[in-house]
Amino acid sequence: MKTIIRFMKRNYKILIFVLFLSVTLFAFKFHSPKSGDPEKDKLILELLTFVIEKGHYNPATIDDTFSKGVYKDYIQALDPSKRFFLQTDIDEFSKYEFELDDEILNKDLTFFDLTYNRLVQRMGEGKKFYKDILSTPFDYNVNETFNTDYDKAPYAKNIKELKERWRKQIKLSTLSSLTDRLRIQENKEKGLVDKDNKSGSEVLKPGEFIDNPADLEKDKKDKPSDDKPKTLAELEKITRESSLKSLDEYFGFMNDLNREDWFSVYINSITSRFDPHTNYFPPEEKDRFDVSISGKFEGIGARLQKKNDFTEITELISGGPAWRGKLLEAGDVVLKVAQGNNDPVDIAGMRLDDVVKKIKGPKGSEVQLTVKKVDGSIKTISIIRDIVEIEETYAKSSVVERNGLKYGIIYLPKFYIDFVNKDGRDAGKDIAIEVESLKKAGVNGIVLDVRDDGGGSLSTVVDIAGLFIEQGPIVQIKSAGRKKEVLFDKDKKIEWDGPLVIMVNSFSASASEILAAAIQDYKRGVIIGSKQTYGKGTVQNVIDLNQFVRSNDVGDLGALKTTTQKFYRINGGSTQLEGVSSDIVMPDRYTYLKMGERDLDNAMPWDKIDPADYKVWNHTENFDKAIAESKKRIAQSPQFKLIEENAKWIDDRSKENEYSLKFEDFKKNQKALEESSKKYKSISDYDDHLKFYSLPLEAELMKTDISLKEKRDRWHESLSKDIYVEEALNVLDDLQSNPVIKKRVPDIMKNGKFVKS
Repeated sequence: MKTIIRFMKRNYKILIFVLFLSVTLFAFKFHSPKSGDPEKDKLILELLTFVIEKGHYNPATIDDTFSKGVYKDYIQALDPSKRFFLQTDIDEFSKYEFELDDEILNKDLTFFDLTYNRLVQRMGEGKKFYKDILSTPFDYNVNETFNTDYDKAPYAKNIKELKERWRKQIKLSTLSSLTDRLRIQENKEKGLVDKDNKSGSEVLKPGEFIDNPADLEKDKKDKPSDDKPKTLAELEKITRESSLKSLDEYFGFMNDLNREDWFSVYINSITSRFDPHTNYFPPEEKDRFDVSISGKFEGIGARLQKKNDFTEITELISGGPAWRGKLLEAGDVVLKVAQGNNDPVDIAGMRLDDVVKKIKGPKGSEVQLTVKKVDGSIKTISIIRDIVEIEETYAKSSVVERNGLKYGIIYLPKFYIDFVNKDGRDAGKDIAIEVESLKKAGVNGIVLDVRDDGGGSLSTVVDIAGLFIEQGPIVQIKSAGRKKEVLFDKDKKIEWDGPLVIMVNSFSASASEILAAAIQDYKRGVIIGSKQTYGKGTVQNVIDLNQFVRSNDVGDLGALKTTTQKFYRINGGSTQLEGVSSDIVMPDRYTYLKMGERDLDNAMPWDKIDPADYKVWNHTENFDKAIAESKKRIAQSPQFKLIEENAKWIDDRSKENEYSLKFEDFKKNQKALEESSKKYKSISDYDDHLKFYSLPLEAELMKTDISLKEKRDRWHESLSKDIYVEEALNVLDDLQSNPVIKKRVPDIMKNGKFVKS
């Protein structure tokens, strides 16, 4: 879950803390370890435990209970499906279950070395298992079952039993794919098409070895069309070949992981015992976090993926140098990379992270890529690196007209900020621009959508909330042993004083929850969505560990994200665990699944403090009435009733773990699932027939930026099929204080401009 960040530059208390740590740590005597050296691991371990104990909001005691939690989390992280370790391995590991606290404090890596080396050994054995298993056809007439509840499953007693588990697991995977292929073929013969595969009868749990869902579609592109129906034996062979390819790719990825990667898993099993949001970032992960929070990086603007020993271009980021150059395209395979005029380096077999390091670089520098084009030709392409903005990171808005009114909807995927450049983009400034543009377009209400928004910068929350209130407190913050701090919107200007709806769901977390809570406490807008938001009420700081070591030859030590504060609503309550309860609750498919902060075993507790001094907004006449009317509509809506029923169905399905491996029985069960799920197909087919449009400036850009146009068209289409957005617009209707407005003639968009009809 993304976090609320208050970087040290902006917090003198943290600066004092870091200065204290620096002085203390410089008194330590460190070796000068190199990358991959166990001495570096010990140094990281020492730094992390010291920094967490001194800086965490409420650090846990590193004792036997702590040790037991680390042991459990780490073993589960290494082998979640119990497909690698034997019971004898676990018996050997368990001797350390209550010893890890001592090892951590003494910088002892005995347990890590033991588990790492054993995992490498068992993974090598697993690779032989699946190749052997998939070399011969499965017998689907045998009456046997497989249970996918790995938490309750015992570890295999020996190699023979472990291989049998692999056999059954792979058999279940191939059986699922085989029945899918057979269904597609049968439908084709009948002239039926299931274009979107909307049966909803998912068979396997997340984390299974399954064929890529796109493989069936990809087979059509990679192989000549053959209208002749295939026999069951032919389909079975194709399925095994596809499974072998998927497992080869999986193990190719696993083989790319080195000791440092697995050590990061161990370290994070330690840090997460303090709380779920205290994490260690190795260097590459820190870079990805920076990109995530800022929405930009320096490079060529291409997304890559590892494909066996090769690196493939999967997408060009709109507006980036690779996209502007028009020489690279999705599907190109990168063979070599050269820095400027230097000799090219062959990257075949290289780790994806290492390939990315070679291709990324500072703005203005040159990189030359030798690529195998989609048509098979080999070309060397020169690209000058530049700043690349990830458009999906940033806020975007759209306009819709209905019932003689015009409404704006703003989607905010995260609360991004550029900590390095104060003039760079941030969510606060961008939302202000979107609101101003919507005002110019003459909207009568605004929906701010923060569904699935996991958080980001705290300062941007204050800026955004301040757009909708005159002035006043937005959030309260408490550090351990200190008085609370209240963050205010001090600007008396209100950017938007009209009807406002905030859309949330159970994945709206952290900064999203602060915003929703502030708007709710002021009664400035209506909160609509899931029963409650995620429930993350803590603040994290990212601390660069390199600043604590003098030596320059240590290598990059990464960074630590640790919980330093808790935030509270202006009414004094915490959002921790409880989240923000919606004013209007709309059923969703995941209502009954456990995936909030409250479902984590080491989450920090809920508490409350004194409320801040604030005045409730009293300019929305129909506030309570709008909420009541919406609740009535939802209760009477057949579509929402169906969604609620589907949520219960999904919950029941999630508890089913036993699967038959006999073809006829499996097929029969799948058929029954498909039949029972058909009634929910209309959920995805829903269409409110509303037409959403981009604002004029963006509409102009879309004329030349095909990629942007495709993305916006897809977004607008999804909005028109979103019953939650439709109900948010209904609430805006009910919030209108002047009934005359509803009768005005709407403006129509023509050629990217709004004109009177």
